[in-house]
Amino acid sequence: MIFDDTKCQLGEGPLWHPTRNQFFWFDILNNRLHTKGQHWDFDTFVSAAGWIDSDTLMIASATALLQFDITTGAHVEICPLEADNPITRSNDGRADPQGGFWIGTMGINADDGAGAIYRYYKGELRQILAPITISNAICFAPDGKTAYFTDTPTQLVMQVSLDADGWPNAAPTVYLDLRGTDERPDGAVIDQNGNMWNAQWGLGRIAGYTADGRFLKAYDFPATQTTCPAFGGADRNILFCTSAAVGLTEGADHGKTFQVTTDIRGQAEHRVIL
Repeated sequence: MIFDDTKCQLGEGPLWHPTRNQFFWFDILNNRLHTKGQHWDFDTFVSAAGWIDSDTLMIASATALLQFDITTGAHVEICPLEADNPITRSNDGRADPQGGFWIGTMGINADDGAGAIYRYYKGELRQILAPITISNAICFAPDGKTAYFTDTPTQLVMQVSLDADGWPNAAPTVYLDLRGTDERPDGAVIDQNGNMWNAQWGLGRIAGYTADGRFLKAYDFPATQTTCPAFGGADRNILFCTSAAVGLTEGADHGKTFQVTTDIRGQAEHRVIL
C-alpha cells in the first residue's frame, strides 16, 4: 500500500502525468516536488501542478505560476500569483477539461478568508472565487460542465456550472454537506464515471460519492492526515493518496504516499494550454 516512504510534512498535489506514465507530488512545507527516487527544491512553497507537454509542468508556487522543465529542473515564471501578498501561498489545484488550470490560495497560517481560487486559461489569470480560507477539492466532471471545490473549514463541498470555455457561469451550490460529522474535505478527484473521491483530513481515508452526492465507499490509509487523491497507472485504476506529518509525533506512516489498486478508472489528467 505504501508507494513511497518519504515522509512529507505536508504531502499534496499528486499528479499522474499521462504521457510520461510518471507520478509527481509535493511537500508544500519543504518547498519540494517529488517523483519516485528524485526531488527538486524550490525557494518558496510549491503545491500543485498540471502537465503542459511530455517534458513540462505548470507548477503553482506561493508567488507565481511556473513553467517547469522536468528534464533539466529549470523553471521560468508564467505569471504572478498573489506575489504582492506575503501572507498567502498556493494550495490545491488541477487542470480542467478545457485546458485551464485552477489554483487555490490560502493564508500561510490559515488566516480566515485570506485565500481565493483563480483560473489560468490561455494566458489569462482571473480570480473567480473569494474569500476562501483553505482551498481544496478542486476537480471537474468528465464533460467539463461542472467544477467542484471546498473551503475546508466550512465542511461544504460546492459545485459550480461552467460555460463552454470552462468559466463559471452561475453561483456555486452545495454538492456535499459534511457539517455535523468528523469529515473535513481536503483534496478530491473525479473518476471517469463522474464520482468524486475525496481525501478527508483527520480520518485517514478517501471517501467516494456519486455525482448526486450519495456515499459509495471509502478506502482507508495508515496515516490520519490524508490530503489528496489521484488516479494513475497504465489503466488509471491505481488510487494514489498523499498525506501530512505536520503536527503529529514521529512514527507510523504519517506523511508517506500510498497506493491502492481499485475497480475504478480515473480520468486522464487534462493538459494545460498556455
